[in-house]
Amino acid sequence: MTGTDVQKEAEDSGPSGYAAARLRLLTEETRSGPPRRSALAELTDEWLTGLFAAGAEGLRGASLVAVGGYGRGELSPRSDLDLLLLHDGGDPKAVAALADRLWYPVWDLGLDLDHSVRTPAEARKTAGEDLKVQLGLLDARHIAGDLGLTAGLRTAVLADWRNQAPKRLPELQELCAERAERQGELQYLLEPDLKEARGGLRDATTLRAVAASWLADAPREGLADARRRLLDVRDALHLATGRATDRLALQEQDQVAAELGLLDADTLLRQVYEAARLVSYASDVTWREVGRVLRSRAVRPRLRAMLGGGKPVAERSPLAEGVVEQDGEVVLARAARPERDPVLPLRAAAAAAQAGLPLSLHAVRRMAAATRPVPTPWPAEAREQLVTLLGSGRPTVEVWEALEAEGLITRLLPDWERVRCRPQRNAVHLWTVDRHLIETAVQASEFTRRVSRPDLLLVAALLHDIGKGWPGDHSVAGEIIAKDVAARIGFDRHDVTVVATLVRHHLLLVETATRRDLEDPATVRSVADAVGSQGTLELLHALTEADALATGPAAWSSWRGSLVADLVKRVAAVLAGDAPDDPEEGAPTAEQERLALEAAATGSPVLALRAQTEPPAGQEPSGDPEPLGVELLIAVPDQPGVLPAVAGVLAMHRLTVRTAELRSLTLPDGVDGSVLLLDWRVAAEYGSLPQAARLRADLVRALDGSLDIAGRLAERDAAYPRRRGVVAPPPRVSVHPAASRLATVIEVRSQDAPGLLFRIGRALEDASVRVRSAHVSTLGANAVDAFYVTGPEGAPLPGDEAVSVARKLEETLRG
Repeated sequence: MTGTDVQKEAEDSGPSGYAAARLRLLTEETRSGPPRRSALAELTDEWLTGLFAAGAEGLRGASLVAVGGYGRGELSPRSDLDLLLLHDGGDPKAVAALADRLWYPVWDLGLDLDHSVRTPAEARKTAGEDLKVQLGLLDARHIAGDLGLTAGLRTAVLADWRNQAPKRLPELQELCAERAERQGELQYLLEPDLKEARGGLRDATTLRAVAASWLADAPREGLADARRRLLDVRDALHLATGRATDRLALQEQDQVAAELGLLDADTLLRQVYEAARLVSYASDVTWREVGRVLRSRAVRPRLRAMLGGGKPVAERSPLAEGVVEQDGEVVLARAARPERDPVLPLRAAAAAAQAGLPLSLHAVRRMAAATRPVPTPWPAEAREQLVTLLGSGRPTVEVWEALEAEGLITRLLPDWERVRCRPQRNAVHLWTVDRHLIETAVQASEFTRRVSRPDLLLVAALLHDIGKGWPGDHSVAGEIIAKDVAARIGFDRHDVTVVATLVRHHLLLVETATRRDLEDPATVRSVADAVGSQGTLELLHALTEADALATGPAAWSSWRGSLVADLVKRVAAVLAGDAPDDPEEGAPTAEQERLALEAAATGSPVLALRAQTEPPAGQEPSGDPEPLGVELLIAVPDQPGVLPAVAGVLAMHRLTVRTAELRSLTLPDGVDGSVLLLDWRVAAEYGSLPQAARLRADLVRALDGSLDIAGRLAERDAAYPRRRGVVAPPPRVSVHPAASRLATVIEVRSQDAPGLLFRIGRALEDASVRVRSAHVSTLGANAVDAFYVTGPEGAPLPGDEAVSVARKLEETLRG
């Protein structure tokens, strides 16, 4: 059936015919995207025209007007209908009756309707008071009735908009900024709102309104395609969910991708991000131009008076060779020759970032069109300008995005294409892969005074996740890419090796510090072997912190930083040849020793709870004190079942374990027995912390077997069933036989959940292994725990037995 046939059916058959024709149109596989949206709008026009004609018989001076998205002829499957019944005020009763004849059939079909009834004067007055109404009227389109009435309103509204633009555009910009603050950046969100988030459909419509003001215009190249892509995704979302929603939820992304014929949800998100990035960049450029024009208008009368009526000459301040500042932007000098100067894009970008100024759109486009490729290997100036750009701090982000918008980044660094707009499906990460790399460079710029080779730190920060998007371990793939990139941009063989080592081991320090026993010489020596030199260790320490800070707030804390600093100190000692060969536990603090002696004397657990806001010993404070949660110190006479008992009691009291350390403490000479020391960071799920005395009483009962922790936790789980949410990947338990010569290291990676550590501890007890030490960390929703275990005699587990314990533990956690 053709589009004309569908419209004829709707016109002939009334509401039921329109509903059938609409359904047929939405289920046609041969028509989608802009053709389907246009056809749906035309079909709806025909139906409403029929309703209007039937209800307006004998009525003059009235018209039906589509506004907003419907006015643009863009109807998604579940879009609401934005309608204005316009009238000249001659027959209010007849107009009211006509409104009923129009609105009720729409409601009867279950369609969402945004409607109003106004005279042209009322419409203009409302638009003057409500910016959103005025924006909707800018897209007003005649459907039926008095065409002259509609045309008159359109002309008046556009004239009002242009006359009031100097006042209303700053108001519109402020609304956009407030919306962006609420909804976030579309190009980075895992569950974005396609309409309201920054870079979404609302911003694309805003750019049309700015253009209609004749005050400024958005960069047009690619903008229409970006808008079309976002509309296509919204159409598929409406069809997949059957709802009028703009939020692309995780559980619907695979279905939406399939509806659009895309490979998978990651491909879908990447396309959405690319479109949003283009809209966001166009918005930035447009609002800068609006500001420039408004400033120019404000000072023009004064300048003309000073210059005797002559045309003012814009000031141009030199910034670098071929680069000047003009009107608050970085532009090319008149003598610049991009076609003869391949380093010009990097020089202009570095100058802009150093000055904290945006790159002019015209300058970037001219360089993209004319500049020849940088020779390989890069000349020293090109490499120095890249390092300067990366070391400029926060302004680097905006300048980098300007280069990327015109394709200059992928021309300079072809490997960037694989990480560009690549989503990271991890709640800990705030950014896409490419933005995370730039954010890491921004953070690393704060640490350039801590290292002897800041250039290598900044380049490694830019490249540390460059292997994401390739199969396998991204650190391994990244090492290969980093070698190639570092050589191409002109580093010598030694520096290439350092950059590649930093990329290969950028996770080594934080993973070792939080998951391994730092008292074990094998742990420290393995890190020293991987790093190789003091200089590389210094760089890796700075890169580790920059990477974590650029990831998100859950990835770094003063406590985690102190663990990494402790590891770095130990590794530095090994590299300097000063490390002991035999294990020596760190000396206990006075409080730890006091608790241990009391536990040994009484034969029962002793504990202390205290809030910690100061940084750990040996770490410099920075800024305001950071709340680190509550430190829970427990000393227990060494006996079976300590780990599950403590973890179970904490779970019963709804305490979340952030980090946990368990180790055996050496007592002073003359004191019999052995004491286990647990140094944990905990936080209440909600409410306040329980009293220490109550925790101790329950711990005593748990250790003597009179408290049924498993039963209590099971009762609570049954009473409060878990809410449905994103399905987490299954837990993984692995053995690391080379991680220690004193114990077997079993590592658990799992979704964090109440009672998880209790289940792990009980499973290890059931396997008749002894936990020598434990290192527990929670990163967002993920738990990564390492347990150093031995057999009953204190020796590492045989290989087969270790694998069997790990397999049984994994089965327990999956069950």
